[in-house]
Amino acid sequence: MRFTCLKTDIAQAIVNVQRVVAAKAALPVLEGVLIKAENDSICISAYDLEIGITTNIEASVSMPGEVVLSARLFSDIIRRLPEEIVSIETDERLITYIKSGRTDYQIVGMSSVEFPDLPTFEKTDSVFIKAGLIKEMIRQTVFAVSDNSAKPIYTGSLFEIKNKKLRIVAIDGFRLALREEEIESEVENRFVVPGKTQKEVLNILTDDDKNVEINIGKRHISFKIENYEIISRLIDGEFLDYDATIPKTTKTEIIINARVFYDSVERMALLNNDRIKSPVKISIFKDEMRLLCSTSVGKANDSIKISTIGDEVEIGFNNRFLMDALKNTDTDEVKLVLNGPLSPMIVKPAQGDNYVMLVVPMRLNAEG
Repeated sequence: MRFTCLKTDIAQAIVNVQRVVAAKAALPVLEGVLIKAENDSICISAYDLEIGITTNIEASVSMPGEVVLSARLFSDIIRRLPEEIVSIETDERLITYIKSGRTDYQIVGMSSVEFPDLPTFEKTDSVFIKAGLIKEMIRQTVFAVSDNSAKPIYTGSLFEIKNKKLRIVAIDGFRLALREEEIESEVENRFVVPGKTQKEVLNILTDDDKNVEINIGKRHISFKIENYEIISRLIDGEFLDYDATIPKTTKTEIIINARVFYDSVERMALLNNDRIKSPVKISIFKDEMRLLCSTSVGKANDSIKISTIGDEVEIGFNNRFLMDALKNTDTDEVKLVLNGPLSPMIVKPAQGDNYVMLVVPMRLNAEG
């Protein structure tokens, strides 16, 4: 194998692809990236047996071939090369020669025969959606994906496509995040995409209007983003009837600036840490919201001027869960809907309903 390419192109490709490479894998080849040179391009792939990423970049190929190189070492070398033109050659012993300007390396490669094939699947549906839109939808929901492997179905988000709308729902037992948008598609389907996969998609997505192609199969999904393709398994199982968990009544309603509320909760959170997890107590009156956090290291108080419709209420929350919900809103003002101290609080836009965040309260102790 022998080719030359631009350092900028190959460096960026490796950075994006190597994110799925396992730091310590059972098979050493899975700690590497597969490089295939043919025609006028090179294909770079990584696969951890759950998620695969592949991309193509332009190159001048004088001898086709393929090799697997240590992802970490190869990335470190490429990033530090002095010149823009990079020459890479592999001999019959898989020794790989990397040269740029006066700098050259010789590193030991691995046979591509040992590298597992990325999944291929028969697609049942395809959907096209603007990159900026799907990026925002995933960002606003993936934070609520569970990290508890005891219930694998909730380590992913439910994607529902119906009536020309895409809805993404994530839930972990303490909070729920739902985002919905209209799309140009007649497809009707529902499937659960691992949170890890969505985070890799986020890393590559741009904010522009270019189309992302989503191909859906019975057990796999792929996201085609410009010259990248991310292939992942789907999660099997029955997703919760999430709609039944969203309160349909309203006892208390408040319109509040999301940033002001977030900053206030963050100030209370300074008294919490990994060992101390006291709830942030929120007392809602007709024209004021009072916040209190009391822990073994001290006590903090704050207040925000508000206008309340409905009942006054006193309720407690895990500060991180509440801050996550507020941080991932995309409107300046949000509407808070409460139904007493033990019912989840709804966070939604002050106008419209394209997203819904649900935060389950913590029970307050007698001292409050």
